[in-house]
Order: sequence, then structure tokens, then C-alpha cells
Amino acid sequence: MNTLLLALAILPVIVLGIIVYRQDKYQREPLGQLLKAFLFGMLSVLPVIVLENLLTLYTPPMPIVSGAYTAYIVAGCSEELCKLLLLVLAIWKSPQFDEYFDGIVYSCFVALGFACCENISYIFSQPLFENALTTSIVRALLSVPAHFLFGIMMGYYTALAKFNPQRRTRYLFLAFFIPMLMHGTFDALLMIPDSMPYGGEIASALLFIVLIWFDVKMWKWGCRRIKRLQILSQQQDFDRNHPFDGFIW
Repeated sequence: MNTLLLALAILPVIVLGIIVYRQDKYQREPLGQLLKAFLFGMLSVLPVIVLENLLTLYTPPMPIVSGAYTAYIVAGCSEELCKLLLLVLAIWKSPQFDEYFDGIVYSCFVALGFACCENISYIFSQPLFENALTTSIVRALLSVPAHFLFGIMMGYYTALAKFNPQRRTRYLFLAFFIPMLMHGTFDALLMIPDSMPYGGEIASALLFIVLIWFDVKMWKWGCRRIKRLQILSQQQDFDRNHPFDGFIW
């Protein structure tokens, strides 16, 4: 049973890792570097635990505000900040980070490393096998892909920061803020109904519909960012292979 649950926890991570790896069409990253990014993502769990424990010392008095605080600040802020810091530590100065799309690849592997640890923790904390199985399926369809999409957005702005030094501060801020906002919204749509004193079931049903709509929107945003950085990487690849194009003799 434990082997099956472990496989279910890891499988969506592997599938999404393969998907983003195959989207890197020009100079695919060394597997050793990808493993490093993945391990740094797993390590990001440690500072997240510390930050979340500190942030949960404060609880807003109003239930709905408390749900939003947990979603945006406790979860969204701490997790995306730690993932960004570990992403920068893992790859910022690496010579392999030499084209725009690398930002998305490495960021997704950091995000998937974090998601893998979180997934295993949630699944194996369930008291019954049936609960663990349900949790693994729900997280495979929603939570793990969500972390993957947050990683796409983080990698998009990290790449822009890397190759546009004149706007580096702005893009690094967006590499944190946009995924945090998406993460917080995703979690809030799940958490706020649970924090409501009454009407939670109705609100939960309505917000779940909004959650599905928001999830579809995140996939569209992610695909557009992937396409844009593929185009920029194609231009970089062309410039490397044709260094004298445009030179006037």
C-alpha cells in the first residue's frame, strides 16, 4: 500500500517534469543541473516550515479574513519567497542558464521538488488508505499542477530579470509577487469556505466552480509565457549560430 501511495505522490511530478523538459527545444539543460534544481526545491520546504510556523502565531479575528491571511500570507508568501530564493541560489550564476526558456525549466523543477515533498507529506499524513488515495488523486489533478504553473510564472520573470539587467529589480519582484498572488488566490478559493461560520457548503460549491475557471486561466497564462520565452530563446539561439549577421564589411 505504501509503495502505491508513494508512486501516486511522485507520478504527477515526473509527468510534469517531462513535459517542461520537452518544451526546451534549443539547448536542453543537463540532467545534473535539473536534479540540483529539484533538490533545492525539496530543500525549500525547510525554511517554509519555519516561516509558516512563525506566521501562524498571528490569527486574524474574522473567519474570512483568517482564511485569506492563511492563503496569501502563510502559504502563498512564504512558499513562493522560499522557492524563489532557492531558485536563485541554484541556477542564477550557472553557465547553463544561458537562454530565456531556461528560467522556466529550472523554476518548474524547483517548484516540482517542493510539490513532491508536500505531496508525500499530505498523502502519508492521512489516517486511512482510502483518504490517502483520494488525497493523492485530488492533488495530482489540482495542487501539483498548480505548483507547476506557479513555477512557470516565476521562471518567466526570473528569465526576464537575468537577461534584462536594467529592469532586474522589477522583474525579480514580479517573479515573487505574481506566483504569490496566484498561489494565494488558488488556496483562498479552497480555504475561505472552510473558515466561514455558516453557508460553507454553498460557498464551497460556488468557489469550486471559480477555482476550475481560475485553473483554466492559469494554464492559458502559463502556455502564453512558455511560447513567448521559446521565441526569445529561438532568437538567442539564432544569434549564437549567426554571430556576424548584420555586420557591415
